[in-house]
Amino acid sequence: MNQPIPIPSNSAPARIGQGTAVEQSRAAAEVQAAVVVAQQCPRNIQAAVAEMRESCKQQGLAERAFFRYSRGGSTVTGASVHLARELARVWGNVQYGLVEMRRDDDYGQSEMQAFAWDVQTNSRNSSTFIVPHRRDTKNGSKQLTDMRDIYENNANNGARRVREAIFAILPPWFVEEAKELCNQTLRDGGGKPLAQRVADAIKTFEGIGITADRIENRLDRPSTKWTEHDVAQLIVIYKSIQRGEVTAEDEFPAPRVSADELTGGKTGKPATTPTEQ
Repeated sequence: MNQPIPIPSNSAPARIGQGTAVEQSRAAAEVQAAVVVAQQCPRNIQAAVAEMRESCKQQGLAERAFFRYSRGGSTVTGASVHLARELARVWGNVQYGLVEMRRDDDYGQSEMQAFAWDVQTNSRNSSTFIVPHRRDTKNGSKQLTDMRDIYENNANNGARRVREAIFAILPPWFVEEAKELCNQTLRDGGGKPLAQRVADAIKTFEGIGITADRIENRLDRPSTKWTEHDVAQLIVIYKSIQRGEVTAEDEFPAPRVSADELTGGKTGKPATTPTEQ
């Protein structure tokens, strides 16, 4: 039987630097220690639920608990990575992260991996994906070459995968209760009267150039008839605008001006006089 003939290679095997070897050993020891600690100090579910409920009562978390962006002419909403990270913290014995496995500047893309791992139950969720070094703009796709732009693009794309990985290993009932409590916190508005919250919302949006009438057109009712749900929705929209997930123009389109309004009601036709009898 013919045996394969090994082909000699002039290239020496790549050596691992001392710093890399030390980091690999440290990471392995850290993972082993995390497993041991998780087995010796298992989570207290009742304490985790109590801490989750207390966290979701905080206005600061509730305002960042949801995302909102436009896709294909529709609006997509859901729980944000900020809520996912907080729930992972209070649930305990959970590790998560984002790793850039490979960057290819010739092809203009990075290979990333997002993961979440429940060390106590050994439940793990991970996904490997490609992030092109491009950003969508109103004028089309823009190639990214600056290192900071590439880093921020990778982090933004990876955050969504980390969020889904965390939610995949947490109990669904735990996540759903947290979302409902955050919604309730937004509707309560920190104990402020509804009229005060409406006034604050109008003032906040005026700071980014959105007038009250544009908000009223979007909600299809005057500010005097806004509900707690309306104000809560406005808070989510404002935070999404701040994070760049949506634009103010998309959420609050400027009212169209008719031809009569532009000409002051003058159409250019001569006025007609009544026929004399």
